[in-house]
Amino acid sequence: MEMKQALCAVALLLICVTTLLLAVTLPAHAEEPVVPSTPPETTGTVTPLQEVKVIGESETEGYAVKNTRTATRTDTPLLDVPQSITVVTQEQIRDQAMQNLGDVVRYVPGVGMAQGEGNRETPIFRGNSSTSDFFVDGLRDDVQYFRDLYNIDRVEVLKGPNAMIFGRGGVGGVINRVTRWADWTPLREVTLQLGSFENARTTFDLHQGFSDTFAAGVTGLYEDTNSYRDHVTLERSGINPTFAVKAGPDTQLRLGLEYFRDERVADRGIPSFQGRPFETDEATFFGDPGRSPTDTYVQAYTAFVDHDFGGGLSLRNATRYGDYDKYYQNVFASGAVSGGTVPIQAYNSDTQRENLFNQTDLVYTFATGSVAHTLLGGLELGSQDTTNLRLTGTFVSTATTTFNTPISSPTINEPVTFAPSASDANNNGRATIAAVYVQDQIEFTPQIMTVFGLRYDHFKVNFHDDRASATVRQIITKDDLLSPRLGLIYKPVERASIYTAYSLSYLPRAGEQLGSLSVSPTSTGNAALEPEEFINYEIGAKWDLRPDLAVSAALYQLDRNNVAIPDPMIPTQLILVDGQETRGLELGLSGRVTSDWSIAGGYAWQTGVLTAGSLSGATLAQLPKHTFSLWNRYDFTPMWGAGLGVYASDDWYASTSNTVTLPGYARLDAAVFFTLNRNLRAQLNVENLLDEDYFLNAHNDNNLTPGSPAAVRVGLIANF
Repeated sequence: MEMKQALCAVALLLICVTTLLLAVTLPAHAEEPVVPSTPPETTGTVTPLQEVKVIGESETEGYAVKNTRTATRTDTPLLDVPQSITVVTQEQIRDQAMQNLGDVVRYVPGVGMAQGEGNRETPIFRGNSSTSDFFVDGLRDDVQYFRDLYNIDRVEVLKGPNAMIFGRGGVGGVINRVTRWADWTPLREVTLQLGSFENARTTFDLHQGFSDTFAAGVTGLYEDTNSYRDHVTLERSGINPTFAVKAGPDTQLRLGLEYFRDERVADRGIPSFQGRPFETDEATFFGDPGRSPTDTYVQAYTAFVDHDFGGGLSLRNATRYGDYDKYYQNVFASGAVSGGTVPIQAYNSDTQRENLFNQTDLVYTFATGSVAHTLLGGLELGSQDTTNLRLTGTFVSTATTTFNTPISSPTINEPVTFAPSASDANNNGRATIAAVYVQDQIEFTPQIMTVFGLRYDHFKVNFHDDRASATVRQIITKDDLLSPRLGLIYKPVERASIYTAYSLSYLPRAGEQLGSLSVSPTSTGNAALEPEEFINYEIGAKWDLRPDLAVSAALYQLDRNNVAIPDPMIPTQLILVDGQETRGLELGLSGRVTSDWSIAGGYAWQTGVLTAGSLSGATLAQLPKHTFSLWNRYDFTPMWGAGLGVYASDDWYASTSNTVTLPGYARLDAAVFFTLNRNLRAQLNVENLLDEDYFLNAHNDNNLTPGSPAAVRVGLIANF
């Protein structure tokens, strides 16, 4: 607690100092950088130190991206990365008025977003749902909450497991947010947004160089809004000051800290009836909104050091400390509508976690004869301390854990008491990670390249179960994981590539949230079982039709193995089986068709089935066979532009029971852009232009989220 208070004090001090300095010294207009120097030419992957660069570095032009550092830990053209990657740029985020990752993945082929019990983001990568495969600037950010985009430069979605780069997890892919860091280009920007359902949101972005060697910046957010769903509210705020220091001609230091708060009503949607969503107004709340709060507080501190030794050798060290406090409570529909009533249940959950990760990457570019190498060697150390507590609700009026309410009055206001049940989580654990990795990107000729990498993780969990009914109180597990990655790239022409790739990732028995470890009294249980395996086979092609317009295609198979299920002969014991198989085709498109026409979107065909257990042969949850998205922006004049987007989805099952089907739909979005001058812009965004009735996502068969009716957002962006 003392450490947390000290860090809070430091954070508040830095925020106040930064904001004061920026307010006093920022010029009235952003004209020329304080350091108007031209970067020297570089070779290989060495980063020019005359500029401040960020992890996940990319060359961005409109909706198009040329390079990424995230996928290989080296600055690599997307054409040379043997993996399906979609990058959503800041320009696209702004044009579509995106606010969260659910908005982002709508235009990412092969990725969806589940409901997450109304308190967290749950992306679905190639048929695998996850609540932990989130990274920020290449560092793990895995607590369950809703992430905002107020301080984000771009979002990178990397598909397919790749533990060689990211470590354990990443079961179907990862999402990496790249933040906006301080630089020497003066900027003072404020955005105000108002919209339907009393939406009110403001953000700001201030950056300034104070000398040739020091720059500072700060981004901020405040939002207070209601919803198209009855009684659902949201309030969130964030502030993220950053600093950049040139400690010498060959060394850069960047420091950042963030305080973020998100408070909202946990919304579980509506239940089902006879295999379909129950027919009711999309605003209807099932449960008790007054007793369904969710609160998240995040404090994060990040530091990067880059040093160029010369001769093709460079070093990057990254450190992130994150302190997360997450609480949510649900009073929600727990079953289908039956006999004119719907069952309501309640529980709450509290999670506290402290993450500390440090990564050191050493990159060496050299040649052996005519063969060029980009050699990466790295070390990652980390620890995660987690405390989980869950309590089950009992309704006072009935003294039961289930309250049946008539469907004519599904929104209730019933007193509830909370106490631990025999199965409720009450645990704390410490996970420690030590990993080493090596990777070589080899260019045999300008046409033939390969990427080979191998990572070793020592993953240890010291798990203590504090439940009164726990048979074994403390469990210690150790996993030694070897994660290979192999890719072969062929470039028939300079602007096109064909690749094939293999990758492997593991999910240890502690689960993605490090809170599910258990030991059965009659078996060795989870602690003795091998981790789950996720194996990805992929072939693909990428083509830059023009310098700022790229298309891509990927065909993959993702197998999930070593899944622990109850033994059919001895239900109290667990056995390992092959778990599921997903196959798919992903097509992506992003960039400029002409100087006035920008475009982004894609198509995905996916099929996935369970291959073991009592549900063997069942279709995977929330995996529509066909999805299509396409966003267009066209600028008619320097002052006026317009946008039009479409998202379409096939039917899909709410869960692997395959008993509840959500209907397919097509949704249109639109926008109008007005630029008065370089200091003042405005835009109008309309979501669901034709007021289509549809369902956005689900958590299970009886937590189904209806989509928003037609909604309008008006934004004003001012630069001073």
